[in-house]
Amino acid sequence: MVSFSRDVALSAMAQSTYDLVVIGAGMTGAGVALDAAARGLKVALIDRGDLASGTSSKSSKMVHGGLRYLQQKEFRLVYENLRERQRLLENAPFLVRPLPFLVPLFGRDGVVSKAVVKGYATALRIYDLSGAWRIGERHRRITRAEALAHLPTLNAERLVAGFIYLDARGDDARVALTLAKTAALDYGADVATYLRAIDVVHDSSGRCTAVSCEDVVAATTITLRTGAVVNATGVWADDVFALAEHAPSRRITPAKGVHVSVARDRLPADVAAVFNVANDRRSIFVVPFEDAPYTFIGTTDTAYHDDIDTPYCTPEDVAYLLDAVNASTSSALTLADVTGVWAGLRPLLAPVAGTRVKERTADLSRRHQVTDTHDGVIHVTGGKWTTYRQMAEDAVDALKPYIKDLAHTSTKSLRLHGYGTWRPLTSLETHLYRRFGDDAIAVLDLASSEPSLGTPLIAGQPYVGAEFLYGVRHEMATSLVDLLTRRTRAHLHDARATLAAAPTVARLVAPELRWSDEEVERQIAAYQTLVAAEFSAAGLPL
Repeated sequence: MVSFSRDVALSAMAQSTYDLVVIGAGMTGAGVALDAAARGLKVALIDRGDLASGTSSKSSKMVHGGLRYLQQKEFRLVYENLRERQRLLENAPFLVRPLPFLVPLFGRDGVVSKAVVKGYATALRIYDLSGAWRIGERHRRITRAEALAHLPTLNAERLVAGFIYLDARGDDARVALTLAKTAALDYGADVATYLRAIDVVHDSSGRCTAVSCEDVVAATTITLRTGAVVNATGVWADDVFALAEHAPSRRITPAKGVHVSVARDRLPADVAAVFNVANDRRSIFVVPFEDAPYTFIGTTDTAYHDDIDTPYCTPEDVAYLLDAVNASTSSALTLADVTGVWAGLRPLLAPVAGTRVKERTADLSRRHQVTDTHDGVIHVTGGKWTTYRQMAEDAVDALKPYIKDLAHTSTKSLRLHGYGTWRPLTSLETHLYRRFGDDAIAVLDLASSEPSLGTPLIAGQPYVGAEFLYGVRHEMATSLVDLLTRRTRAHLHDARATLAAAPTVARLVAPELRWSDEEVERQIAAYQTLVAAEFSAAGLPL
């Protein structure tokens, strides 16, 4: 297969001149790189960390229209989200799949408020008309018994009925990785992780000509020659604005969203569920992980003013989510039930100068914005991962003043790497297909080469040894943290169980990455430090 290798990419970068350098290899940046490369441009994609190591691996894992945006009268945004959801379902069916959502209806003495029922029915009807119906099924009302069959611990005394509607799910980190792989393997882009942009170089006329970078691994510098740059760094966009303009920038308002995981037997669910949060005008989601016996709960939406590199879930965040679930179920979740936590920052657009700042970040728009600073640098900010493709198209279209005869986008119907005709038969094949698509065949071949490689390595989780080896050989994983938090989602499922298995995983991949015994211990310690920091910040015992 064609190489998807950091070392190979760095070697090419030192000798190439690019049409476009994309800074930020999250969902949007990887989408921009793919859109541009598919139009025939010579593209480099870089990130100061791992692929999708920021917000793009810390979402609610849902590809959805945003039912609550209807309350804010963001009808066009909902339509756009649902349109892009459908394109993902068609272009990457192995990564993105339909997921039923349950809206429980609670009342007293077997009666629910007619106003509540009408409100939901109207919103769901508008949702269907906005494009939700394209998924193959319209919303429908279900009985109390049907709702309990889906989520058995719903508060039976108050539950009256429910609604079911379809949206979709997707592993955000795997989608971003697949976008980067598609750009590189299918369209020739050069992709390098742990390469930090430290300056945007301009010529005497003020036009950008290069991006100076620091190789974080080797502690060296490299200059990428280019005619244009796209800043797709999400919540870090202001940093790149400052690099390009040599002046402070304040265009992004970070908002924190957190999630917690619990064992499935404590919160059993075979569909996602939407719970209203009392006195907060918000709702949270309860979502079953697809392959592992865990359920996650999220999310919050709060203003964030601390270090954007290390957002943490706090004890208050955990209490908020557990209280919201306990108010609607009999699960009686406690801190002892939490097996995993994660926190991410939404890169919301800062309010325009002169407008009143809203108190709730939930009220800030999820729309994206493309800014041309007229020096060859395009900045794409805001948005949400469901619409990454549209954001990427808009960003590349904005390069027209700098790239002659720029072709039209082809990504509306572009099949992502892994799309094919192979279909799984066994449970292991199904698990791998949902993560690798047709590349699952290569992972299965690797697993069959040695019996131990076809065996799960982490208690209660499906990830087999071959997946970790494949991650370092073909998916640019360079550390144990990369493997446990993003190439697999073991860390999110159950961090304690993952920590217990970390030495086994580290020793398995050590020969591939040429790790000494000392480096193996350092990698294990780095992951242990991450788990300890997250659990301590959340007030959870390790």
